[in-house]
Amino acid sequence: MTAIKPVLLEGGLSVDDRGVVSFVNDFRFNGVKRFYLVENHQSHRVRAWHAHKKEVKYVMAFIGSALVCAVSIVNWRRPRKDTPIHRFVLSAAKPAILAIPAGYANGWMSLTPDAKLMFLSTTTVEQSQKDDYRFSARYWNPWKVEER
Repeated sequence: MTAIKPVLLEGGLSVDDRGVVSFVNDFRFNGVKRFYLVENHQSHRVRAWHAHKKEVKYVMAFIGSALVCAVSIVNWRRPRKDTPIHRFVLSAAKPAILAIPAGYANGWMSLTPDAKLMFLSTTTVEQSQKDDYRFSARYWNPWKVEER
């Protein structure tokens, strides 16, 4: 398994009579080459699984909330289905950036109809396309929201 695990960098909010500033001050943009925003047409839509051997991704909920998951890949031709799944709920109401290391598959499910995620990547589009591995959306299936 990959030694490095996904890490959640927590941020915060500063609120005063002028408005709100959201921040994640511990995030460093080292190696980031591009960013993009992704949104679904409805809540509980799954976009998964996308993996890279070399690319590192950072994810932040820009609007709304989403369940973001990551799975370490050892055997790229036939990954184990019993690999532990790292689950994170990201919300624009609680600023944080999830760092997904190289060697992981990632996916997400919108929890709110307005969910919009910002992804930052350490590779160009051309580099990413040469390091692109896809698995079906339910290959690992952490998408059930638990009743509490």
